[in-house]
Amino acid sequence: MASPATDAPLSQQEILNTYRQMQSEMQSLIQQLTKFEMERNEHALVEETLEPLDPDRRAFRLVGGVLVERTVREVLPTVKEHRTNLDALVQNLKENLDSKQKEAAAWKAKYNIKTQEEVDAANRK
Repeated sequence: MASPATDAPLSQQEILNTYRQMQSEMQSLIQQLTKFEMERNEHALVEETLEPLDPDRRAFRLVGGVLVERTVREVLPTVKEHRTNLDALVQNLKENLDSKQKEAAAWKAKYNIKTQEEVDAANRK
């Protein structure tokens, strides 16, 4: 069965709705990216703070809303692992965002979509 995109040309409203959906998805990715970058930075800060400390020193860690007492030796590897995972997640989100931006730009060029700012700038000339 063929997709609707190949059966008939898209209406103007369908083209705009698709473009708006792409913009919305990009906004969502940007919000996620910002959130995880902040979390990654917090983990890096904790890691920098804990590294010079005595490995047997007490350290407290928030686990599921509960503050748990551990040692620096126990907490530091977990913090490093979480930061590494966040690094990978941030990189993946950046790649997804780049892909979505290219897709939206191609869609915009294909259907000659102009934003209100572009229309206003063209009218000022």
